[in-house]
Amino acid sequence: MTMTDAVEALRFVTAAKARVEYAPWGQHWWLSQPGLTQTKQLTLVRVRMRPGAGHQFHYHPALEEIIYVVEGVAEQWVDREKRRLKAGEIAFIPKGVVHAIHNPSTRPMTFLAILSPAQAKGPFLVDCYNDEPWRSLRKPFAYRAVDPRTGRARTAASARGPRRGGR
Repeated sequence: MTMTDAVEALRFVTAAKARVEYAPWGQHWWLSQPGLTQTKQLTLVRVRMRPGAGHQFHYHPALEEIIYVVEGVAEQWVDREKRRLKAGEIAFIPKGVVHAIHNPSTRPMTFLAILSPAQAKGPFLVDCYNDEPWRSLRKPFAYRAVDPRTGRARTAASARGPRRGGR
């Protein structure tokens, strides 16, 4: 890699350069985050969510977020308010506000999550889906743990192995 390539990699992120991770609800392409780009204020992740899946109730203590639906339909919760969002629509989530997203359809749903600032002190997110009132608003999903690098279900042995930090 030449010096020019190194500089361009920080400004232009191709599909091949995106950081891909898997979560139980779908695949994530991190397109802008510290270490990948020179961002200080914005993180951008594209998520393809399986039908019937969802990212359970959680909040970001120090980040605000915009959810932009690219394809499909999202059941988006912001605090105790629920809305169905279609392609081209957004939800704004202030920092510290509990939220969740679910794909209620039989087709995959794609959305962009834009978070700011790109780095903050403390945890990236805090899960609260087992706490009230969130547990009563939407029954928590039962997911098998997946390896964030491969998307394969974790076995008991791999779940005890070294774990990566991150988002």
